[in-house]
Amino acid sequence: MTRQHSSHHAGAVERLLRQDTAIVLGSVLLIVLAAAWYTVAGVGMNMSAVEMTRMAGPIGEPMTMGSATAWSIGYALLIFLMWWVMMIAMMTPSAAPAVLLFTALKRVGPDKARAATFSLCFLSGYLVAWAAFSLAATVLQWGLEHIGLSDGPMMTISSGAFAGIVLLAAGAYQFSELKTACLRHCQSPARFLADHNHPGLLGAFRTGGLHGTYCLGCCWALMLLLFVGGIMNLYWIVGIAAYVALEKLLPTARWLVPASGVALIGAGVWLIAASFLTGG
Repeated sequence: MTRQHSSHHAGAVERLLRQDTAIVLGSVLLIVLAAAWYTVAGVGMNMSAVEMTRMAGPIGEPMTMGSATAWSIGYALLIFLMWWVMMIAMMTPSAAPAVLLFTALKRVGPDKARAATFSLCFLSGYLVAWAAFSLAATVLQWGLEHIGLSDGPMMTISSGAFAGIVLLAAGAYQFSELKTACLRHCQSPARFLADHNHPGLLGAFRTGGLHGTYCLGCCWALMLLLFVGGIMNLYWIVGIAAYVALEKLLPTARWLVPASGVALIGAGVWLIAASFLTGG
């Protein structure tokens, strides 16, 4: 009877874990799909992301689309939402392993009755960290437009030399100790949760926020490359998101980060040299 009872209990726990996993995965998928639709549709923008991608010019030479939209509180909020929703679409898939592992941990602990709820709190904290980045990106976008280094309608750096400097900086950051430390946390969600798991719903939110902060420390320079290729350029959005996922999900591919750093630095040097030679 004891063995039968233990077997029945283990089976029940396994079924509940599968149910929680399905709920969390379904929620993550819905969030990503909604964010992707918002980004592609270019909600509130003059053009959709598809149209802006089709009209994108060479790096540092965006297509001229007339006068820029005057900045106001409403427009700034729209730009912030554009950035945040885009970050949600780009970053949530690579956070899924940590969210699912957090769900499994909660299912075998004292909070097992609300494991899915705790996981969504964890994901919310993660996304709030990227909201902070989106706010900073909005301010940076306003600043670049204000000093004439960004084309307003196409939302792209308008100077080849400055675009090259951004590429150089992003490449150099790939070799920094901060990048290495943050990436280590992102690549090892089990170790991260073992060291930083906090009790309660607020604790789940804090844990997710901390994980998002490490993720931000790992990827912020790569996200700034959107200013180079075009904030609404789908090729750059998908490409950067795919690369970020590879960095996190392939911890054994240690060559990947330095290789990308060398490639970015090389591209930056080439772009700066080309700009000086052509006077751009």
